[in-house]
Amino acid sequence: MANAACHNPLMFLTIPTIMTWTRIVAIPLIVGVFYLPDSIARLADKNLIATVMFVLFAATDWLDGYLARKLNQTSSFGAFLDPVADKFLVCASLLVLVHLNRADVFVGLIIIGREIAISALREWMAQIGAARSVAVHMIGKLKTVGQMVAIPFLLYDGVLFGLVDTHVWGTVLIWIAAVLTVASMVYYMQKAIPEIRARVK
Repeated sequence: MANAACHNPLMFLTIPTIMTWTRIVAIPLIVGVFYLPDSIARLADKNLIATVMFVLFAATDWLDGYLARKLNQTSSFGAFLDPVADKFLVCASLLVLVHLNRADVFVGLIIIGREIAISALREWMAQIGAARSVAVHMIGKLKTVGQMVAIPFLLYDGVLFGLVDTHVWGTVLIWIAAVLTVASMVYYMQKAIPEIRARVK
């Protein structure tokens, strides 16, 4: 069914794929919130709106995968677009946080640089038939969880439920995510290097 879906011109309009597209559409919306005049929305209101949007759009990552399997609408295009949408959403949100001085520029460079490097590595490994060597590992999953909790915390930038200082916890989590980002990159490189050496001889 996956191959059939790939040749279907309507594959761009399936429910799961449309939900994936919404994560890309969300980027200018989240960025645009912080450009609203203060007469329309206070900073606290902008923080809340951006946080809610990020959480809702990020939730589609799980939902579109579930619906693709449930509705039997999986496709190679969807498999390509899903991680791209995730990376766009995360990288754009990080740039906003750096601009707002809520995240260190080095964190942004580490995380965004890693995404570019590993994406290029995976593409190359796929071309030489060794994609399994750089399949998603638990370190990468933990890194993603850290990012997806840290970013809304830093977007909110306040005290949640009168107990949780989201700026403090978001800062701790984003640095943990950055460390895991480096660790996962090292892991993938260690897996890829033997495959690369074996094929370039």
